[in-house]
Amino acid sequence: MRSAARKINFVILNMQRFFIELIYNGTPYHGWQIQPNALTVQECLDKALTIYFRQPVITLGCGRTDAGVHATQFYAHFDLMLPDQKPVDGKITGINSLLPYDIAVKRMFKVGDDAHARFGAVSRAYKYYIHFNKDPFKLNRSWLYKGALNVAAMNAAAQLMTTYTDFSCFSKSNTQTFTNNCKIAAASFEMVEDGLVFTIRADRFLRNMVRAIVGTLIKVGKEEVDLNDLIQIMESKDRSKAGESAPACGLFLVAVDYPFIK
Repeated sequence: MRSAARKINFVILNMQRFFIELIYNGTPYHGWQIQPNALTVQECLDKALTIYFRQPVITLGCGRTDAGVHATQFYAHFDLMLPDQKPVDGKITGINSLLPYDIAVKRMFKVGDDAHARFGAVSRAYKYYIHFNKDPFKLNRSWLYKGALNVAAMNAAAQLMTTYTDFSCFSKSNTQTFTNNCKIAAASFEMVEDGLVFTIRADRFLRNMVRAIVGTLIKVGKEEVDLNDLIQIMESKDRSKAGESAPACGLFLVAVDYPFIK
């Protein structure tokens, strides 16, 4: 008597690329990128994705936020080995359950194999928050600044920066970038209740650039630096000529734009 033939199903696995959108409170973390001896957002995310998908996952982020900097929009991409028809898009509840409460995934979706979280972005925007009176609800979310500021002068200086492309004077040294050229599309301060919000949008940002710009514009607001001084600072391309970096707590990455994402 012949034994019944066993039916064998072969599952074909393919490498597929996904984008993930997340938000995070950066206060407990030493920035986005994995560090050898410090906790980072990327480390927590990679661990959660690895556990959830039961395969090693390494993400690549849209940029590198400094220690203590926050993000209300951040993208990363990663690759998974999956069957062609396995639905993955939108599966974020399980991932969020594996993440600390100060990191949250908003959505996840499949993209083309050549989509890139860092190099595919066409613009980024940051906001920097300043408040003038002690407020426990703004702790680690805004810079408590005590003193008068000439906001009109600060906005004039911010507008002047949009006419430049080389921002070496606002960049950390030895960052291994090919160029310090950026195109700032907009930069301005807005007065809000008990404070200021600085918004800046550009095609790219250098390491520590926004905090260095805010620190320099504060010197303009204190009338320690005028527009002629700022021109000299910009054209010197020397970080030591610009102001000190503003504290990380007030900085938020708020928008990252891609031509293929709505």
